[in-house]
Formats: sequence, structure tokens, C-alpha cells
Amino acid sequence: MTTVSTYKAASAVALIAEKHFADHLHEAVERGELDLAAAPSASLIETMLDTAFWASLRREEGNSPKISIAFLSPEQAASALQFEQKLEFNSKVLTKLGPGVERPGVHLGVWYDENGLYVWGTTHKIPNCCFVLDVSEPGLLVIKHRRMHGFGKFTNIMVLRGDQIKVVDESSANLPDCPILLTSLLGLTSDSDDNSVNVLIQLATSMRAHKHGGILLVVPSATDAWRESILKPIKYSVSPAFAGLTDLMNDDENKWTSSVWLGELSREIDGIAGLTAIDGATVISDKYEVLAFGAKIGRIDGSLRVERVLLTEPVVGGEGIIVNPASSGGTRHISAAQFVHDQRDSIALVASQDGHFTIFTWSPCENLVHAHRIDSLLL
Repeated sequence: MTTVSTYKAASAVALIAEKHFADHLHEAVERGELDLAAAPSASLIETMLDTAFWASLRREEGNSPKISIAFLSPEQAASALQFEQKLEFNSKVLTKLGPGVERPGVHLGVWYDENGLYVWGTTHKIPNCCFVLDVSEPGLLVIKHRRMHGFGKFTNIMVLRGDQIKVVDESSANLPDCPILLTSLLGLTSDSDDNSVNVLIQLATSMRAHKHGGILLVVPSATDAWRESILKPIKYSVSPAFAGLTDLMNDDENKWTSSVWLGELSREIDGIAGLTAIDGATVISDKYEVLAFGAKIGRIDGSLRVERVLLTEPVVGGEGIIVNPASSGGTRHISAAQFVHDQRDSIALVASQDGHFTIFTWSPCENLVHAHRIDSLLL
């Protein structure tokens, strides 16, 4: 099937995306994985990107569409809603269907025949490594794939914002001191790692979603040393520590796929993320206990003010540069960098109101604070 795309970025990335999915599926087959999706060809990817881009610029009753497109046949979907007639895959159809499928977890099923791509229905369940294309906002497309076994956020592959293209660089996970949270977002951790780390990923996603900005500090549960970096009195200190999320994560893992458990998890995640919208930092332990919120970060007596951080982004061309903390963001970023500098066994997650998201960790290799820009992985 041939196509002539008018969105030039679509043709620029189609072959790269084709190779990514073909390689991942080949590796999954070699590992003996089951329930695997089919890999789309470059021409099909180009058509999906081109059509989705122009659909993103249209409006239905004054609203821009937010759509998740999954490339799979009706036979691969379980308990799917199937249309009686195939719908042509074009921007008008996507815009019309948009209001009915914009809720999280609902995908438009797209497949192809001799006449080209068509929309066959909607589904909540998709196979492993399935090609997913999110229309997030006007001019913003995200290519991603479903994680193995489905727990947690999808893995982002590329972000296309107008004529700006960001290709996620999986080799970023090989850098020294790369936090496990980042390797999980890149889809490169084992299943045993994924379950707990994905809680932080979902917290980060929820923090970004409320659009107020915020700081989440994750500190060791075995010590109260973090209090030395917080100005006294702590107005919203929590005692005893709130353990709602902790208790959920201690449940039998067999419950983790039930809709009831996932609903409770979502409520706990959104509850903690909501606290980060309050001025100041929210503090949780590495066991997810809420210790404080609205906390003001200070500098330990005798500690040097942070003047330099290593800033990286896990995309092709996102090599590290040394910058002043203010260059990575505003006052939240400066405070978070100072906290991690003084509390080196902690991490800080910082959401900006403009959608940028940064993880601050201490880098023993570089002997300075490392700022990981990860907003491209959270879309």
C-alpha cells in the first residue's frame, strides 16, 4: 500500500518506528512471550501519523480530539466493541469518534485490508507490544507500545509536536547512575522491578496531569535525616504516617489485576499527587508512606549552595550538559536540587506547570546532582 503524507514528520519517522516494533516483537518471540501484537509496516505507520495529525487540528463541538489508536485486528482484542460496518480511517471519522473514546484506557481499534486502514471498533485490552498512537492535544502525537503483562504506563517511543521530533533513546538506560525509575519508563526493567517502580511512574503522571506543578520527595524509610532539609515548623506534617498506598502495595499480587484493586490504586495515587499541588513539597517514604506535604525545603547548615547540575534528556541528541539549577526550571527545581544534594539517598520528582517533568538524583560518578528531564516519557 502506498501513501502520500502531507505531514512531513510522518514520513521522517515511519521507518524508525517500523524497525523499533519489529525488533521488539522479534525479541519477545525469542523469549517465548505470548499474546503478541502484529508489527505495522512503515507505510501504515506513516498513514496513521499523517491522518492523526490532521485530526488533532480539527474540532468537534469546539473541542480538540484526544484519541488512543491501537493497531490490532478484531480477533486480537478481547471483549471488544465492534462496529457493524468498517469505518474509513480518515481525520473526519477520528474527530467524530473522539468525544466517545477520550477516557483513559479506551482505544480505537485500527486494522487494514486491501483497501487500506479502517476503524473496526473500540477495546480496553490490547496485546503485548501493541503499536499505540496517542493524539494528546492539537499537533501533539505520541507513539508508544503496551508493556509486557500490562502493569503501569505504556512505554513511549517517539513524541511528535508539530515539526519537532523526539525519539526516545533506550541506550540512556546504560548511563552510569541511571535511576531505575527512568529505566522503567524506557521499558527496560524486568517484571520484578516494574511493579513497585511503576507506582512512582503513576505518581509522576498524576502530578503532571493536575497542571499546578509540584515537588514529590522520596526519602528512605529507615531514617528521619530528611527533616534536616525542611524548614521548621513543618505545617502539614503527617503523624502517624499515612499508609494507604503502602497497604495496597503489600496486598497479594494476585489482586493487582482486579478492577477493584486498580481502582483503589488510582484513588491513592491521585490523592498523593493532589497534595503536591499545595505550595511546598510532599514527602513520602520509599515504602510510599505520606510523611508531610506543603513542606518548605531549606539548606542544611554548612552545606554548599548548589550551583551546578548535570541535565540530560533520554532522547536522541539529549546528551548531558552542566547547567545552573535555575536553567532546568524555576524555584521548585532549585529547591529540589538542593534537597538531593544534601540528602543523597533521596530522589525528587518535580512537575512544572508547563508540563515539563524532572527527576533529581545524586550521581556518585559525576559527584553532583543529576537532573533527568523525562516529560517526553510521561505523555
